[in-house]
Amino acid sequence: MPNLNAVEIKTFIPAKDFAVSQAFYRDLGFRVTEATEGLCYMCHGNCAALLQDFYEPLHANNHVMHLLVEDVDAWWQQLQRAGIAEKYQVRISAPQDQPYAMRDFTLYDPSGVLWWIGQNT
Repeated sequence: MPNLNAVEIKTFIPAKDFAVSQAFYRDLGFRVTEATEGLCYMCHGNCAALLQDFYEPLHANNHVMHLLVEDVDAWWQQLQRAGIAEKYQVRISAPQDQPYAMRDFTLYDPSGVLWWIGQNT
């Protein structure tokens, strides 16, 4: 029987300004482990994504990421201390307890990609 186990799944995150987006994700704590012209592999712990030097407004404004973390309030406080919203002119909401057994907040990246960052409650 063939081995059909999946190993990993990643998304390609669009970037309107590739350099600004790389700086944004580094400020969020992602490490760029590999980079080529127009594409970089970013990771944070066991999570990874590919940032691409590609921007299509309809795609970027409908791209949603969900990041599950251990301590959502610590994440939010770190982003506040770093001044992410002001530095990158992006929107960030305050953490809220949700009826779906999660505490989360939203953050937009500089290209319009929506991030839901949360923890299970």
